[in-house]
Formats: sequence, structure tokens, C-alpha cells
Amino acid sequence: MNSKERVIRAIKGEVVDEIPLGFYAVDSDTVEKVIGHETYVRDKVGRRLAFWEGRRDEVVESYKKDTVEFFEKIDCVDILTLKEAAFVPPEDYEPKSPQEIDDGVWKDDAGRIYKKSEISNEIICVEDPTEKSFKDYSPDDFPVPEEEGLTPPDPSIFEASDYLIEEFTDEKYIAGKSGGLATFPLIGGMKTGLMLYGAKPEVIRSANHCAVKKKNYLDQYYIRPGQDGVLFEQDMAGTDGPFISPKKFEKNCLPYLKERVRNVKGFDQQVLLHNCGDNRPLMEMFINAGVQAYQSLQPNAGMNLKHLQDKYGSDMTFWGGVDVELLIEGSMKQVREEVRNALVEGAKKPGFILGPSHSIAYGTNYDNFMAMIDEYQKMAGKAV
Repeated sequence: MNSKERVIRAIKGEVVDEIPLGFYAVDSDTVEKVIGHETYVRDKVGRRLAFWEGRRDEVVESYKKDTVEFFEKIDCVDILTLKEAAFVPPEDYEPKSPQEIDDGVWKDDAGRIYKKSEISNEIICVEDPTEKSFKDYSPDDFPVPEEEGLTPPDPSIFEASDYLIEEFTDEKYIAGKSGGLATFPLIGGMKTGLMLYGAKPEVIRSANHCAVKKKNYLDQYYIRPGQDGVLFEQDMAGTDGPFISPKKFEKNCLPYLKERVRNVKGFDQQVLLHNCGDNRPLMEMFINAGVQAYQSLQPNAGMNLKHLQDKYGSDMTFWGGVDVELLIEGSMKQVREEVRNALVEGAKKPGFILGPSHSIAYGTNYDNFMAMIDEYQKMAGKAV
């Protein structure tokens, strides 16, 4: 049984020869230690600056070669999410570089302010004067488009991801992209978006209706030949529960999640969902919508593997079990114990994928990362 077959069966809840291993993403510092040189793969500062400066082809070549090198060296990984490759600007794009107004601070033509975060190694928009007040939004802002008015993407944006699919599709499971998720819009940012759910839910439904039409159309381009599943991504909860009540989610979000799942399954894709926070109150709705695998089991949000397996394991494949905070701050002994416990607990029901609770985040202890890999290789076949 190769990696592709193993993951397909695990997501179906069927017996496998060993528990699969998958990473949601691996940040640049860990990638660089594995391959032994600098990379743009998940270097969220370096690649942003390079794209701003028009160095697209340099980034694309790094995505291709360095991702292949990483997964050839860490060859026990069964799933590729293609987040390492991402989408890239079109070949003929014209870079618009914001002006650096201070050390690690930029301002673009629209007045948006970006700042570099050393801790997470990313450039974040911290101020956006283009955002409107929730009072200014109406359903008319989100007209449903006619399909003939929609535009296909430039094929060159898939250059890196298509290269990686061609390299790995015969052996690895590819959890790739789609037109995107239309479920939980946060229009105008977190604060304004959440206020709209209470004050103007009709705006939320209009935004979702509009987005579903666009994203259903884009699936035919973004779901690439050779991929096995679609990885939807959106955070809908914090550590203390969903950002909106389950009742509001059921009315304003669930119908659109169902429609997006239905559409991507029409392309013969399995459906995986990355979603941080305590989503236990929404889990039955995810299952009802047709989501088959759930990634991001955040322990400090109450997303306990045993509880989830006991309650939902017959209907959902869970992907996680290793606390990312432990990989950053714990000891190798703790990491090894976490891996063993997750494999034993996960194997109690068919349908489990081992992985960290989120990405292999920037700042992960490299020795802990390698201890996780080593312990997995010792135990994966024995646990089933």
C-alpha cells in the first residue's frame, strides 16, 4: 500500500497497513535545516519581498526544487497539501511594491500599512483604511455574477503546484486547492465581520451566495489533474468555542458549506477541512455537510483526540494528535510520548492521520521535529 492508497483508505474510514503521516505545512526554518540551504518555501517574509520586487521566477524555482528535496529526505510523509508551493503571480505580472516607511514597515498606494513580525516570520497588514463600517454594507454589495462574466485564472499561477503534482502524484496523496471555501465570511475584518452576523445577517448570506457562484466556477481550474482531495481552510473558532453561535452558523453558513462540498465532490475529490479552535459545537454540521477529514486538533482549545474519536470517529477522519506547542517548547521525550499516545488512540478506529495540531511552525525545535519523525517510523505499523 503506497501513501496515496493509504490516505484515501484512511479518509474513507477503512483499515490501512499503517497510520498515515501528514503536515498541514512546514515553515522555512525547518525546511532549511532538512535540505541544508536557504529556501523561499514557507519563508513568508522572503517570498513577499521577492514578489514585490518582481523576482517571481526565482521563488517558483525554489518552490519546485526545494519542496521536492524536502519530501525526498522526509520520505515517510504521506500527504502533500501544496501549501509549500502556493499560487504564484502570473508570468507577466507587474509588481507593485509598497514604500518602506520605516524598518520593517511598508505602506501601499491604498494607504494600507504592513509590518514585519519577527516571531512568526511574516508580513502582516495592520491597518487598512479601505475597510468600511458594518453600517455601510448591504446585500447590494454582493450581486450574484453571471457565469459568462467570470474570468478564468492565468494558467501560469499553477506553475509550481502542477510541477509538484507531476512529481509526486503516483506515490503521495495530494490534498490540493479548489476555487476556495464559501462558508464563514468576515467582511471588513474580524470586528466588522462578526458584527454583521448579528446586525445584518442578510449581508452575510448575500456574500456567501455570491462567493459560492464564483468559487464553484473556479473549481474547474483550481482543482488540478492528479490531486486526490481538496483542502478547505478557514478558522471559525477560538480556544473557547466558535466565533458565532451554532444556530447562526446553521442558518447563515452551513448551506453554503454544503454547496461547496457538493461541487468539489463532483470532481471526484475527497474533502478535508483545516479549522483551528474549539469547533466541537459545529462538528456534526461539518459531518452533515460532507466533510470527510478534519485537520487542526488544538489541545488548548479542548480538541482532544480521544473525545473526538469516541464521539465522531465513525463519521470523520481526524488528522493531528501532536501538539505544535510541544514541538516548539517541549522536550524530545515529551514529543515521543505524544506521538506514541496519538498513534495508540488514533488506531482505535479506522480513519486517523497523524500530524501536528497546526503547521510545523516557525520556531519549531528541530530536534523535536526529528524525534516526531523517528518515533512515528518506529510505531506507525505497530499501532494498527
